[in-house]
Amino acid sequence: MAGSAGPSGIERQVAEWRNRLAARAARRARAATGFVSMPEPRSIGMHGRGRQLAAGRFQMAGRLIEAPGTALWDLGVDDPEFWTEAHGFHWLDDLAAAAEPAAPVRAREWTWGWIARFGDGKGPGWTPGLTGRRLVRWINHALLLLNGCKPGQDAAFFAALSAQVRFLSRRWSAAPPGLPRFEALAGLVSAGLSLTGMAAQTDPALAALAAEAGREIDIQGGIATRNPEELLEVFTLLTWISQALTEAGRPVPEEMGRAVRRIAPCLRTLRHADGGLARFHGGDKGLEGRLDHALAASGIRTPASPGPAMGFLRLHAGRTSLIVDAADPPGGAAGLRAHASTLAFELTSGRRPLIVSCGPGASFGAEWRSAGRATASHSTLAPDGWSSSRFGRELDGAFVERARVVVSRTISYVEGHGLYLAHDGWTRTHGLTHGRLLTLSHDGRRLSGQDTVGPTTAGERASFAAMLARRKGEPLRVSVRFHLHPEVDASLDMGGTAVSLVLRSGEVWVFRRADPAGLSLEPSVYLERGRLLPRPSRQIVLADTLDHEERLIGWTLAKAQDTPLAIRDLGQTDPAEA
Repeated sequence: MAGSAGPSGIERQVAEWRNRLAARAARRARAATGFVSMPEPRSIGMHGRGRQLAAGRFQMAGRLIEAPGTALWDLGVDDPEFWTEAHGFHWLDDLAAAAEPAAPVRAREWTWGWIARFGDGKGPGWTPGLTGRRLVRWINHALLLLNGCKPGQDAAFFAALSAQVRFLSRRWSAAPPGLPRFEALAGLVSAGLSLTGMAAQTDPALAALAAEAGREIDIQGGIATRNPEELLEVFTLLTWISQALTEAGRPVPEEMGRAVRRIAPCLRTLRHADGGLARFHGGDKGLEGRLDHALAASGIRTPASPGPAMGFLRLHAGRTSLIVDAADPPGGAAGLRAHASTLAFELTSGRRPLIVSCGPGASFGAEWRSAGRATASHSTLAPDGWSSSRFGRELDGAFVERARVVVSRTISYVEGHGLYLAHDGWTRTHGLTHGRLLTLSHDGRRLSGQDTVGPTTAGERASFAAMLARRKGEPLRVSVRFHLHPEVDASLDMGGTAVSLVLRSGEVWVFRRADPAGLSLEPSVYLERGRLLPRPSRQIVLADTLDHEERLIGWTLAKAQDTPLAIRDLGQTDPAEA
C-alpha cells in the first residue's frame, strides 16, 4: 500500500543546481521588443487583499507583515513558503483588482525590484513552476506594469520576460507532473503567443502541454492528487491558453479540448451549493468567483456527473449539497498533501456551509498541516488516535498505509437517494471495517446516516480479538465527528439529546443521534487559506466503545419544521476583509 514519495534530497539538490545554471544561461537570451498584441488580463484577484498590499500589509503563507513604505523584497522574513508565494506573483492579481491609486505604483515598483535583484538568475524564484506562474501574471498585467514606466524600464521588462522564456524552454520538463508542470508550460505557450520573436516556442510547448493534459487528466476529469482546488487551477490555465489560441486564430489541440470538456462537469460535481469547492486533500474552496468565471470562459455546459468525479460522490436536493470522499487517497508523490479523509463528507445549505472538513493547514505551519491531514480533522468515524491512512516518520510526506474503499454503491429509496461506502483502513491494525450509509431526502431537508464499525470476516474477527487482548480488556473508543463551519451557531438542546444549528441565513437544523448517549459539542478549528490564524469552530462528536464484534451509530440532520422552504440569503464577505 506504500507508494514512492517525492524526490530525494540529492535529487532536489541536483535539480536546484541545474535550475541555477539554466537561469544564468538565460541571461543571454535575445530580448523580445514588445507584444504581438497587448494581452488582456485574465487572472482574477481580491480587491481587499490588494488594498492591504497597497497599504503595506503583506499577508502571505499565513503571515502578516505590516511594513508601510517597505518594498516587498526588503522584508526580512525567514520563511521559504512566504518567498515561494512572493516569487509566484499571485499578489499582482490582487493589486490589479484594487481600486487604490497606490496599487499600480506598488505593482510596478515590486516588479522592477524583482528584475533588479533576481532577473539575472538569483533567488528562490527560478523553478519551472514558479517561473511559469510569474510569466503568466506578467503577461496578463503587462498593460498595468508598462503604463507610465520610466525610460529604460520597458526594455528591462522585456529582457526579463525573454530570460524566463529561455529558462522555461530548457527546464519545463523538470517541473513535477501536475500543476507545476502545467504552470511551466502555460507560461511558455503564453509567451510564445504574445511576445515578438518568441513564436518558435509556441508549437513545441503547445504540443507538450496537450500531451500533459492527455496524460494527467483522467477519464473522470480528475488529476492524481485528487485536490479540487488544484484541479480548478489546471482547468483555469487550460482555459486561458484555449482562449489565447482562439484569439490568435489557431486551433486548440484535441487533447487539450478533450481535457477541458472532461474537467468542467467534474468541477461542477465538486462544487457545493454556495459555489465553493469541496475542501479535501490539501485544497480550499477556491477564490470567490474563480470557479464560475472559469466555467463560463470555457463555454462547456455539460452538467455535473451523476457518478464518481475524481473519486468523489455528490448528493444534491433542494438547497442542500453533500460531497463525500469515496475513493482511496492518492499515493506516492501525488499524495504528499493528501488527507486521511476516506468516507468523510461536507454539507452545504444554500450559500451556507454547515458540515465541513477542518481544511488545509499548510499555511499555518507544519504542525497544523499534519493535523489537518488526520482523519479526526474530517467529518467521519475513527478510533481515537488513529487515522484511516497513516504517515511514516516524516509527518509531512506521503502515506505509507492507505485505506481502500472496498464497497461503493448508490441506493434509491422512496424517501430519497443514498450512498453506501466501506473502507478497510483499520483492517490490518484493528480488524475493523468502517461502513457508512448516507441518505438525503428528495427535498434536501433531511440527511440520515448510519456508521457501522466492526470485523466483517473470520480473519478480521481474529485480528479484532487479538487487538482487544493486547488492550487487556479495555474497550476501544471510537468517535464520529461532524465539524461545523465557524459561522454555524451550535447549542445542545432537548436536555442534551440534540444539537440545534442556526445558520446566518436564518435556517435552523437539528442534529440527533438515534441513541442519545455519547453526544457532545466540542471545540474545533477551521483552517482557511488567506487567514492569519485558524478560525475557532465547534464539532459534534458521537462517542462509543467497541468491546464486541460490531457497533452501529445512527444519526439524523434535519431542518427544523418551521424553517421555510426558501430563504433570501445575503452575499458573503471578502475573506480578506473579514
